[in-house]
Amino acid sequence: MAKTAIILFNLGGPDSPAAIRPFLFNLFNDPAIIRLPQPMRWLLAQLISRRREKTASEIYGHMGGRSPILPQTEAQARALELALGADFRVFIAMRYWKPFADETARAVLAWNPDRILLLPLYPQFSTTTSGSSLKDWRRAAAAIGLDKPTASIGCYPAEPGFIAAQLALIRQYLPKLAGQDFRLLFSAHGLPKKIVDAGDPYQRQVEQSAAAIVAGLNLPGLDWGICYQSRVGPLQWIGPATDAEIRRAGQDGKAILLVPLAFVSEHSETLVELDIEYAELAHEHGVPAYHRVPTVGVTPAFIGGLADLVRQGRYDACIHPGPGAEPCPAGRFAGCPCQAA
Repeated sequence: MAKTAIILFNLGGPDSPAAIRPFLFNLFNDPAIIRLPQPMRWLLAQLISRRREKTASEIYGHMGGRSPILPQTEAQARALELALGADFRVFIAMRYWKPFADETARAVLAWNPDRILLLPLYPQFSTTTSGSSLKDWRRAAAAIGLDKPTASIGCYPAEPGFIAAQLALIRQYLPKLAGQDFRLLFSAHGLPKKIVDAGDPYQRQVEQSAAAIVAGLNLPGLDWGICYQSRVGPLQWIGPATDAEIRRAGQDGKAILLVPLAFVSEHSETLVELDIEYAELAHEHGVPAYHRVPTVGVTPAFIGGLADLVRQGRYDACIHPGPGAEPCPAGRFAGCPCQAA
């Protein structure tokens, strides 16, 4: 059979205290994040990375001075290889720290596959995440002449395995809330409102993921909502904000079961922002109980869902399975890798 190289894309994270500032610079020097021309973007990225280095160092200090995102992504890669079999090899390309797309492209070229499948570990598409990673991969592949038939899976917000993994994790926590009045909060990484207003589908797909999970839970009268975390800078961001929803739950006397909806592995925004900072906020504002559901990681349902996406062969299409699913949003926003399914 044909040899297929699968490229898993993720954000990346510093692997040592010395990597924190360059990691931040790479993040803010991305034109998908700071939408200014050079050299203004370079100068601003230098300024922001210097100013945020101390705070970021304190955050990563809670995790031993490094991000766990690479070893967790490596575990997902190995699990996916095991699910797919010998004709597939899974590679990792991080966007803002090692291994970068250039290094991964060279490794793929050396393996000499018959075809390449690009698979972002972002269930919901955004130009700032999947779009940026796919664009960077095309640059890296072209630079070394990696000219193999290449396809991509643009997004999979309601993929059955992803939803099943979320449902199983949530159900593990429901007994802890038995007899309590609680609110299920889905927290996703925020995005400046102007990016969504320009046509980015991220918020719409976050809503689709949440709706699919709530339907699967089938709990009549469930109190639930969506909120967004990790705001930075002076721009207006989509909302409501996670910290505001935690305060509101305290005012309402509601316990919180919080689900990190847009993250598939643990990192600073789950282990520190959600588990430490927001847990403290919940306590300060009188939230009766605060529970955070883990990310889907290497759960069999999630890995099986990724394997199903690969086997289905619906490449270059957004994956929206199930009755009443939203059609592929191809052509509705800049940078979409998808074509009409």
